[in-house]
Amino acid sequence: MTPDEVDELIDRWQAAWSSRDPDAFADLCAANVHYEDPLTSDPLEGAAALGRHAQMLWTAIPDARLERTGARLTDGKFVAAPCRLLGTHRDKLGPFPPTGRSVVINGVFYGELEGGRLRRVRAFFDVYTAARELGIMPRPGSLGERALIALRGFGVRLER
Repeated sequence: MTPDEVDELIDRWQAAWSSRDPDAFADLCAANVHYEDPLTSDPLEGAAALGRHAQMLWTAIPDARLERTGARLTDGKFVAAPCRLLGTHRDKLGPFPPTGRSVVINGVFYGELEGGRLRRVRAFFDVYTAARELGIMPRPGSLGERALIALRGFGVRLER
């Protein structure tokens, strides 16, 4: 694929994540697409499974939108596409109740291309920062963070 064709494919991929249409992935992915991200316990197989996974995001963050944040890198066989997810946490996300907080989550999609479609995709997202923004993890430097570090066995260094 040419860089322009890859850009168009990734533009459509990002639009699918913002579309609220679980079928939007079908035209972008190979029939047996393999997908992983930090929230999948096991790799997903097929566009239908990917669409169901996206529905969980749209339920938890109904205004979720994916934006391009930089140049895509491609050699015609693989692509790396930086992005960010923006939205407001309005419903349950896994075991976490809605917080009503806005999130900005930076990430990168790394994909293998086959026949003009995505064959394998791994998404890497900054889940630690997202957890902090949602109040699931304590803010850096806070008493809560120091307590968490102490519980993990790293000890606490008191500033003087």
